Amino acid sequence: MTVVPPPAEQLHGLTDAEYGLVVDALGRTPNAVELGMFGAMWSEHCAYKHSRPLLGRLPSSGRQVLVGPGENAGAIDIGDGLAVVFKVESHNHPSAVEPYQGAATGVGGIIRDIFTMGARPIALLNSLRFGPLDADATTDAATATRNRYLFGGVVGGIAGYGNCIGIPDVGGEVTFDSTYSGNPLVNAMCVGIARHEEITLARAAGAGNVLLLVGATTGRDGIQGASFASANLGDDREERRPAVQVGNPFLEKLLMEACLELARRDDVVAMQDLGAAGLTCALAELTARGGVGADVDLGAVPRREAGLTPYEVLLSESQERMLIVVTPDGVAEVEAVFARYELHAARIGTITDEPIIRCRDGADVVVEVSGRSLADDAPRYEVRGGPFAPSSSAAVDDLASEAPSAHVLLALLGAPNARDRKPIWRRYDHMNGTNTLVGPGAGDAALLRVKGTSRALALSIDGPGPARVGALDPYLAGASAVVEGAMNVAVSGATPIGITDCLNFGSPETELGAWQLTRAIDGIADACRALDLPVVSGNVSLYNETPQGPILPTPVVGTVGLIDERDAALRMGWRPGEEIWLLGDPADDAGALAASELAWQRGIHDGVPVLDVGGAARVVGLLSLLAGRGIARGAHDLSVGGLGVALARMALAGGCGARIELEASTVPTATLHGERAGRVIVTVEARRASELTSAASDAKVPARRLGRAGGSGLELRLGEAELELSIDELSTAWRRPL
Repeated sequence: MTVVPPPAEQLHGLTDAEYGLVVDALGRTPNAVELGMFGAMWSEHCAYKHSRPLLGRLPSSGRQVLVGPGENAGAIDIGDGLAVVFKVESHNHPSAVEPYQGAATGVGGIIRDIFTMGARPIALLNSLRFGPLDADATTDAATATRNRYLFGGVVGGIAGYGNCIGIPDVGGEVTFDSTYSGNPLVNAMCVGIARHEEITLARAAGAGNVLLLVGATTGRDGIQGASFASANLGDDREERRPAVQVGNPFLEKLLMEACLELARRDDVVAMQDLGAAGLTCALAELTARGGVGADVDLGAVPRREAGLTPYEVLLSESQERMLIVVTPDGVAEVEAVFARYELHAARIGTITDEPIIRCRDGADVVVEVSGRSLADDAPRYEVRGGPFAPSSSAAVDDLASEAPSAHVLLALLGAPNARDRKPIWRRYDHMNGTNTLVGPGAGDAALLRVKGTSRALALSIDGPGPARVGALDPYLAGASAVVEGAMNVAVSGATPIGITDCLNFGSPETELGAWQLTRAIDGIADACRALDLPVVSGNVSLYNETPQGPILPTPVVGTVGLIDERDAALRMGWRPGEEIWLLGDPADDAGALAASELAWQRGIHDGVPVLDVGGAARVVGLLSLLAGRGIARGAHDLSVGGLGVALARMALAGGCGARIELEASTVPTATLHGERAGRVIVTVEARRASELTSAASDAKVPARRLGRAGGSGLELRLGEAELELSIDELSTAWRRPL
């Protein structure tokens, strides 16, 4: 039989071939409501049509893993019957259209993913990417103005939602590059704590159990937002504002407290938040995971406006809503809990043994479809592309051999990608909850106490180091993102225990985009195996493109580390008299400048970057040992601007200078400003330096003494070159306003 699809504008993002698969799944032609449901659930945003076959390459198991990929968030055992629950999500396309609400609802959505699991959220982090805020060689004045609008709106939305709900925003990163102009990246991470026995899964079960829709009423905001997030951004972005949700953090606070109270009850079978694709997604995922069906009365759904159609009710992405499965005997008590928090709790249906979602509007059956067809049976596409190879660069070689200068170091320290982020994080309340030991700006990772124990969690979210390496080698972008996150928590004295990833790429339907996505995932997988880190949750955001082209390939990694005795945490900064050492690859080669901030500033966009993942893993292991034995006192990893900027940051954090002596090099600028991941500065008391060198030798980690802390400025000698910079000069450069 020949299947004739409806006009393209009625396919909700489905291709003609995919429409044929929908007909096959139903055994008949879908009605308009069912077609809208398939369009949302089979979008790239919900179905991962291009990425899911690749994600199976990531290691996701481990002895501490309690819940891995496939649920709302991952969970890892941290001892004493407690688990850390965490995940990162993207809200890129909505933030490009309406930055305040796009970012705010991204925060709201990731918080719900955590408390849906029965975990109390204790921290938020974010990874942000924007185009340049000032006009330059790559950005005209009008584009820079819009970038500033997007930047201000996103930061405001993150602050507004997190501050109001009372969850501290404790860390993150911000990077600027012209490829993000018009397509900013807004990746939000949330971390929570749960008792093992209170972890709640999103799996419906038990015929006759009741479906309660709780929280906010349903409106027209966000309809087909999932489909919108699965297409390239075009010139019609302003017309897509209705696809962006509107958040209410005060209502979500009430919803969170009610759901956490209910997580302790046996009569609550499952919980699922309503995010992308709204009620459609919640029904599909709950029933598909549980192998059951649902009988739903759409007329029972509370609405904030009149005249909503079944299509709008099922696909609305109105925020702050949850779908809860409750045993019949427990419904009255559960409703009473929500009433106490002044929240709607509507009985909209029941669970059935027949694995079909059947929705009624009055006497009419408007939907009759398998939840598994919606949630699991979307087509899977094999992505093919490349290979592309980075090219060697004489320009990088020339740059590497330049004599270092104080002017270059100060320029890098004050560059938008390196300078102080205080203008951003001072808008966030990072002390909510009284758990924060090290907040934003005070370390490479945030540090939060685990109340009732001696432990602390070290939390980081970061992209690849160097940031632009994805343009040259996406495999190294994935690997170095994992290494960067592990280093961030390790320099706090913690042992990395797990990651969540957010993969931000352009279209997977182009040869270049397919190759970039594939290679980055392989890089993440290999680095995680080297570091023995499971990937327990994550998100994929594709089609991050504008008419001007795709973004830089940007894999972002959220990392959680654990310190058994929080008093053993390492500080950022040094103190007078301490010896300063460099651990890891000294990067005395021109390749260390490939994709670096300095090379990009000079317009050099080629070169062959290199990363020794095994060597970086040994550095991470060594740091945990040095912290545990009390040998190291302070630490800071090398990232933007390389060794020179890292030394400046340590001087500023410690409030005193240092005298640094480096061996003569044929590539002095690479030595000082190369950005190869997996390297760290540590400080030790002079009497314990021999313990450091012995431990480094046992771990097969290169260790180079750099100098000693003290004095009023940073004195740096590299062969015949001498740089002298006062603390005031460093401070003035670093604290330039954004």
